[in-house]
Amino acid sequence: MAHPSRSRFADASAAREAVERSLPLIEPALRDTAVSGLGVLHLVVLDPGLTPADCPYAEAVLHEHSIGQRALWDVDYAAYAHAKALLAWRHGCDSRRVLAAPHRLAEHDRLVWGGVWLDGIVVAASGAMPAWDEAFSLAVAGQLRAIAYERARAARPLE
Repeated sequence: MAHPSRSRFADASAAREAVERSLPLIEPALRDTAVSGLGVLHLVVLDPGLTPADCPYAEAVLHEHSIGQRALWDVDYAAYAHAKALLAWRHGCDSRRVLAAPHRLAEHDRLVWGGVWLDGIVVAASGAMPAWDEAFSLAVAGQLRAIAYERARAARPLE
């Protein structure tokens, strides 16, 4: 059964669409070794309708997407993306901002950034340099917000 607080307009299909719309920006950038040494990236998108008070983290994951050859991964970039998303989700701000306030960190938190919190939308990326992880996360979050706005507009009855 679907969680009653799940986002109506930013669901899993919207998250997939947001990632797909962002790929023309992300994929060419990953070919630049100054952006990503291995040309890989893992993205995680959370449900903006859910908060840590509503459910465990795993239930909030809407969509994941890997770019590049996973066989090239030298670390578990999916695990890092999830760690960044969890930080942003739990604190309601970009993971970079949480790291700038070390008194907010818990013992188990990973000291990594690249996840964003945009109006409740959490997206995290791992595989590129941290600033680029954050930029790619923000691109996907912006797309998801626009998709949700358009879906909400389309759902309004004609007046």
